[in-house]
Amino acid sequence: MHDWLALTGRPALVVGAGGLGGASALTLAAQGARVVLADVDEEKLDRIARAAKDAGSGLRTVVCDVRTPEGCRAVVAETTVLAGPPQVFLHAVGRNVRKPVLDLDDEDWVDTLTLNMSSAYWLGQAVGRLMVEQRYGRMVFVSSVSGLLAHPHHAPYAATKGGMNQMLRVMAREWAHCGVTVNAVAPGYIETDLTKDYLDKGNNRESLESLVPARRLGHPEEVADAVAFLASDRAGFITGQILYVDGGRVLV
Repeated sequence: MHDWLALTGRPALVVGAGGLGGASALTLAAQGARVVLADVDEEKLDRIARAAKDAGSGLRTVVCDVRTPEGCRAVVAETTVLAGPPQVFLHAVGRNVRKPVLDLDDEDWVDTLTLNMSSAYWLGQAVGRLMVEQRYGRMVFVSSVSGLLAHPHHAPYAATKGGMNQMLRVMAREWAHCGVTVNAVAPGYIETDLTKDYLDKGNNRESLESLVPARRLGHPEEVADAVAFLASDRAGFITGQILYVDGGRVLV
């Protein structure tokens, strides 16, 4: 039902067409939002656009690179032209370099922080400016249980997610009086393009499943449902929160 979440006709910018971003874009489109999906990978964009069409909805796509402030501001401007000033925004861009701290080089650190954290700031600032002007907005970031837990071989990734969590809390505090909510979903172990290669190696899948009280890995659609809720009018009094979608991973 479109009307329960009150997303029908709302301009929505989703940045990141991978597993979680793509699934969330499809869910938002199915709920009637006017979705613009942005990514550097045109093939991924085309795949999600076809899936939306096959599901009886639709979305527009923009090829962009969000590793610079100019690139971030450009995609927000293009979205405004295509669908209107965003009333819903999802940041679902990220990479993980799985190496011990002593094996990381400078490029691993800088590239991960730029893509995961700096893009979240640049995009959040640009979209937040428009939402504050409209005095309405629903902003959601894809964080991770790694922002709370100390996983080995996750130093740059964990740093970006922990930093993102605190950044969005400040945004939430500054913009709450303008009707803008800022929250995050923090997935646990989800089967996505980002995790597929790792899960397929050795007994990694079984090892991770054993750490989850639910005894299974999550699916992108389960994260997308949480995103859709936080992006909706049903979540209008929720801001500055990190919603863990993790099967209980952070409990152990």
